[in-house]
Amino acid sequence: MRFTRAELEAFRGGTLPDLLGPGVRLLFVGINPGLWTVAAQAHFGRRGNRFYPALFRAGIVDRPIDASAGFAADDVAHLKAQGIGITNLVARATARADELGAEELAAGGRALAGRIPLIGPEVVAILGITAYRTAFARPGAVVGRQPEDLGGARLWVVPNPSGLNAHATLDTLAATYREVAVAAGVPVFDAPPPGTPTELGRV
Repeated sequence: MRFTRAELEAFRGGTLPDLLGPGVRLLFVGINPGLWTVAAQAHFGRRGNRFYPALFRAGIVDRPIDASAGFAADDVAHLKAQGIGITNLVARATARADELGAEELAAGGRALAGRIPLIGPEVVAILGITAYRTAFARPGAVVGRQPEDLGGARLWVVPNPSGLNAHATLDTLAATYREVAVAAGVPVFDAPPPGTPTELGRV
């Protein structure tokens, strides 16, 4: 699936449903969806995003997942069976996360805190320290386990998997995501051997 720039612009301000099953243990919280993600109607759908490669390398999922053309039904079922949920701080799509203002992020943080008791995860992992600091008025926060809970769930901030976050390697992402998965009680698999492709069709 490919989109022209003009086609993607048509999805600005669009939304997509949260990925939530009946037994969410670990809730990943993105900043907001990108245009490609909304076009494909699949979280972290843009090619080059390292979210699913990191999940596979971490042993959180047992197969490479390619969401660039939309989710495959068996991949969604696998994520839900693993107790993985996905949502965003802000629902509306933009081309870049830095298009969001502080007030919008803060409103998203308040809304998220109110939803957590309804979802019931053990752990919430917010993907991005800068957005977390703004959304929750924690300017001195650092990546890792936070001293306060959120809506009754233990709270982590973990590196964002965007390719723009170049200082976080795939191995760093995988190690951090595995840590929060274990903390949440997600059943993890052995990490794939070195050299195993982490994306469909890619090494």
